[in-house]
Amino acid sequence: MMKSQKSPNPVDVHVGSRVRLRRLLLGMSQDKLGEELGVTFQQIQKYERGANRIGASRLYRMAKVLGVPVGFFYEGADEDPAPGFSEGDQTPLVDDFINSPEGVALAAAFASIKSTKVRRKVLELVRAMAADAAEDEV
Repeated sequence: MMKSQKSPNPVDVHVGSRVRLRRLLLGMSQDKLGEELGVTFQQIQKYERGANRIGASRLYRMAKVLGVPVGFFYEGADEDPAPGFSEGDQTPLVDDFINSPEGVALAAAFASIKSTKVRRKVLELVRAMAADAAEDEV
């Protein structure tokens, strides 16, 4: 009898991507996180892809190691109940951003800005640069 391949639960994928984001923002390797949790780096890879679910006690420990509340991993998970089907689905955009070295570096730098006013100015600057780049392509 042949086993059917199940796709990961979207919540597990979301939680895994948040684990990856936080780990990269801290500059922590999969090896180091695995060491802190008592698992292999391969297991961390599976968690980050959403291939394996993270148990409650392990997620709690992971939150402590990564210095965030457990709720951090679920932020944004319920915004789009059917990923890939809504017009405004930003999942691919966010995934591409998180998986690029520049995206992680930009997110880390942006997160270090404490002033809301400065953050807004940075956002305005990036939007203006994107609009200019789009005009140049036409």
